[in-house]
Order: sequence, then C-alpha cells, then structure tokens
Amino acid sequence: MIDLHTHTFFSDGELVPAELVRRAAVAGYSAIAITDHADKTNTKWLLDNIVDVVDEIGVANSIRVLAGVELTHVPPAAIADVAQLARDNGAEIVLVHGESIVDPVRPGTNMAAIKAGIDILAHPGLITAEEVALAAEFGVYLEVTTRKGNSLTNGHVVKLAQKYGAKLVINNDAHAPTDILDPEMVHKIALGAGMTEEQFLQAQKNSAALVAKAKVYADKNG
Repeated sequence: MIDLHTHTFFSDGELVPAELVRRAAVAGYSAIAITDHADKTNTKWLLDNIVDVVDEIGVANSIRVLAGVELTHVPPAAIADVAQLARDNGAEIVLVHGESIVDPVRPGTNMAAIKAGIDILAHPGLITAEEVALAAEFGVYLEVTTRKGNSLTNGHVVKLAQKYGAKLVINNDAHAPTDILDPEMVHKIALGAGMTEEQFLQAQKNSAALVAKAKVYADKNG
C-alpha cells in the first residue's frame, strides 16, 4: 500500500513528519508522500523543511518517503508557475487540490492543473469528461480519496476514468492519526467507489510508478 497525499503540522495536519511516517509504516505502507498545503508564499519554506530529512526518516522506518506539496487554492493562472517553483525547490511529487464539492476551489483549477502536467489531481470533485480525457492524454493521475467529504464524488471520478482511460491512485489525504487507514479499509472504499479488483491493483501499480518516477528525478538532480 502506498499513500501519496498526507499532511503534517507544517500545514493543517496534526503530526510531525517523523510520527506521520512512523504511523504509516506500522499500518503497513511501503511508501508515503508528505504533501502539505502550499501556495506561492510557502512552497519554498515547506520544501526547505522536509527535502533534506525524508530519506533519513524513511530509512529509520523502512519506508520510502517522498517530499512533495499539495498546491491549494492557487489561482488557476498561477498553477503552472507554482508547480515549477515546487520542482525547482526539490519536490519529488506535486499535487493540486482539485475542485472538491466541499471546498470553495476556483472553477478552472482542475483544467489548469492538468495542463500544468502536475503528478496527481487530488479529489477532483465533479470533474468533466473533457478534463478526464485530457488527464489521460497528459499522464496526470486522478485521485480516489478515503477522506470524508472529498470522497463523496469518488464514484463519479472512477466512472469517467474508466471511460476515458485516465490513471487512478488511491490516497488517504491524512491529516490525523485516524486518517491513516489500514489496507483492508482502503480496499473496501475503493470497491465502494466502483473499482474492480483489477482496477484496485492497477491503482497500486500506478502509485508505485509515481514513486519510481520520483526516485529517478531525485537521482538525476543529485
């Protein structure tokens, strides 16, 4: 099991990075990404605090840890620039907070994120067929989330992803210890969203592919 969307007390999470990673490792995860909420004001600061320690924390807990960000409420016109800022400052994975139906995200965020070529569009809400087709074309992964509220549109996301060939990943969007679900519960939520067993396994492979991509990026950039 891999979780590529989590938060620490560097944004609105409850845990320090070391405890978040430890709890994920004990719960049975093989890899995790720390992706605190970011916009242009704090992207560099966040990454300065985690890029140099993720490997150390990961080795201590026998789990792969990625340094990332979740760009949140960034104006659509600025998403591409802030995503590049994150990558320039060491982000191994870049998420964008999609147009969830429970948050006042600006319309156009989903499309701008996909066109920017970010890695994962988190909880994209009532994403359109056009946007899903473009995500498939651009290789942007769509998130099926276990988080309450944001999970209300999982079925919609799964249905369109299946129709247009977009790749899915499953994340907890963990903010607290209780959000780090055990693999059995994650599996049940995925099936409840309309995924088949085969699609559930493929989502795990998709997450593993993003972890491998991040490692190649990290090795290339020293």
